[in-house]
Amino acid sequence: MNDQLTIAGRSFRSRLMIGTGKYRSFQEMARCHQASGAEVVTLAVRRVNLTDRSKESMLDYIDREKFFILPNTAACYNADEAVRTAMLAREVGLSNWIKLEVIGDEKTLFPDTAGLIEATRVLAKEGFVVLPYTNDDLIVAKRLIDAGAAAVMPLGAPIGSGLGIQNYAALRILREQITTVPLIVDAGVGTASDACIAMELGYDGLLLNTAVAAAEDSEKMAAAMKHAVEAGRLAFLAGRMEKKLYASASSPLAGVVR
Repeated sequence: MNDQLTIAGRSFRSRLMIGTGKYRSFQEMARCHQASGAEVVTLAVRRVNLTDRSKESMLDYIDREKFFILPNTAACYNADEAVRTAMLAREVGLSNWIKLEVIGDEKTLFPDTAGLIEATRVLAKEGFVVLPYTNDDLIVAKRLIDAGAAAVMPLGAPIGSGLGIQNYAALRILREQITTVPLIVDAGVGTASDACIAMELGYDGLLLNTAVAAAEDSEKMAAAMKHAVEAGRLAFLAGRMEKKLYASASSPLAGVVR
């Protein structure tokens, strides 16, 4: 099926993006990346060794011939901090793409939307491809697009919670109203059925990490997520049947001999 995810003119065969944190080892992380079929791997700039190449680094376990690195500004709590972190990622040669996080609350990790919009505007003007992690607010999403976001990444539930999609109505409204840039569900997925639901809502992609890293068998869960994203996307494209209150026979009664 020739159905690719395209962001800022770059196309990816897989609609699943995967993270790098919380794995038991770098080796396990690399195996999960492979099993997931993902092409985009997101990397927290402030949590990885970027300068001392004499020491082991997470980067040593990401094959850049196979995976596109999407740096992120995790653990940044204001716009200036996030902008500086993005600039560092570009300066050390990671990418001019950035998954932008500006956190507003330490306990929930909900975004500071005002800071997010400000940082998006600055980075877009500096030539970055900005993918902001945000809440499910339609007006904020529109402001981010106006500020230059190349995609919008609303949460399905709090980061790392594994609660699954908790905000169907808001996500459906976003999907209906936002058509000019891709929409990617980011945060909250706990298992394969959650991933499938996100894609059945019509979202263009899905980013996850903890659901795989914290699974009892992370490699199997990575493979499950691969298939779930593909199945959910295909189901969305197929168009589900109409829901009905009462039964409807699978085999028509017309022509049945009584």
